[in-house]
Amino acid sequence: MIQVKNVTKKYGKFTAIDNISFEVKDGEVVGLLGPNGAGKSTTMNMITGYIDSTAGQILVNGVNVEKRPRKAKKQIGYMPESVPLYTELTVKEFIKYMAQLKLVKRKELKSEVNKVIEEVGLKDVENKLIRNLSRGYKQRVGIAGALVGNPKVIILDEPTVGLDPKQITEIRELIKKLGKSHTVILSSHILSEISQICENVIIINKGKIVAIDTPSNLEKKTSNKNIISLTVEDKKGNMDKIKDKINDAKEVKLIKDNEDGTKQYQIISEENIDLRKKLFEILPKEEIVIFELKKEESTLEDAFMSLISDEKNTDKKEEKR
Repeated sequence: MIQVKNVTKKYGKFTAIDNISFEVKDGEVVGLLGPNGAGKSTTMNMITGYIDSTAGQILVNGVNVEKRPRKAKKQIGYMPESVPLYTELTVKEFIKYMAQLKLVKRKELKSEVNKVIEEVGLKDVENKLIRNLSRGYKQRVGIAGALVGNPKVIILDEPTVGLDPKQITEIRELIKKLGKSHTVILSSHILSEISQICENVIIINKGKIVAIDTPSNLEKKTSNKNIISLTVEDKKGNMDKIKDKINDAKEVKLIKDNEDGTKQYQIISEENIDLRKKLFEILPKEEIVIFELKKEESTLEDAFMSLISDEKNTDKKEEKR
């Protein structure tokens, strides 16, 4: 559906996007993840045709965005981070206006506007002025503006920024629903948002693509430690000798002395070793009472920080050369 081929964007001597390439398949929900200033919005603006690339090409359903912009843009619905809403209009008036801008046929206009209002959950506020809506409803209006005209691709730039937790949950559910009938590209610097909504993730930093994969695969690839978190009562101090009794334990680290007399430890082993059963067998024999034992799972945040850190280290090595 979307092909980005060797795309670069320069502003004078500054390279905002550096020779990136990726594909988004039909019907996918893909997250563009990166810190602020990484190049996410610039990438989205080039896909929508709002700005031109310096080099490379972008195809939307086989159509070159720069050579045939009208045909390409007709297939895209875009909601920028700061949604330009006409607050003196009602919700219905705004969506109708957006439909007219997108050249929806007059005979289809009414049904299209009503369909989008229902789909985005705006029926209860369709006759209210936009300026009187909550931030969450304003985001829904912005999404409705992108959705009207039934484009194949929906591009959402930071769609939950500034929302409260309830509003964030509602917008996430809406995006999941949209993903059933549209190809969706979603940008965010919020890791939990990407992992909950997106099937694939493109991590971008300093204008370069760091990784492209599923959230779960990224978590697995960057997980290099097998860690068990353990809370115990150890009145005789026998935890100091536990490493000697468990051959597969690489490290036993005291993390915290709790006020209730318990202690928190991390036990680290090789990736393919699961020490939980052995700990349940050995600790009671050493008069160590187990209060909590769990295997720590790698998260998308761990993957993100690991990949960004690796890139920083690579950049430093290149600078030294």
